[in-house]
Amino acid sequence: MSRVGKNPVAIPSGVDVQIANQILTAKGKLGSLSIPVSSEVEASVEDGKVWVKPTSDSKRSRMMWGTTRALVNNMVTGVSKGFTVNLEINGVGYRAAVQGKILNLQLGYSHDVPFPIPDDVKITCEKPTSISITGADKQRVGQVAAVIRSYRKPEPYKGKGIKYETEKVLRKEGKKK
Repeated sequence: MSRVGKNPVAIPSGVDVQIANQILTAKGKLGSLSIPVSSEVEASVEDGKVWVKPTSDSKRSRMMWGTTRALVNNMVTGVSKGFTVNLEINGVGYRAAVQGKILNLQLGYSHDVPFPIPDDVKITCEKPTSISITGADKQRVGQVAAVIRSYRKPEPYKGKGIKYETEKVLRKEGKKK
């Protein structure tokens, strides 16, 4: 039994949710997102809430029940508030700067690493050592953050590299004489 799926998704003011042809669409101040609703579940909008119910008692429909409810919740939150992932850069000479539609990263290589900023994501650098990624689609924001982090992951000896703001880098001791 899904504990997540039992709860309805409250629709905040300023967000419009519609269901047509098994496609659920949410429109808000930060844009519009849509997901296909699986045939295993049934979604309905009733008095300011989105309810998701399984169509049968099969294991697959119970799995999709909680998954679909979580995806709908992320969509509604995304178009109303948005999602943000913050990255920190540690290391001497490591820095980032936004130049137009390109994030320019200096990560200790012999060359700069240019990262083209996607249209559905906004990237800002308040300081040269911090990157803030914002957008309406939670999956897209997380994927862009993971790709940027993959250019130079934090290493365990000095902690140099790009890490998530909440990430703890396990440090190793190093060589002994």
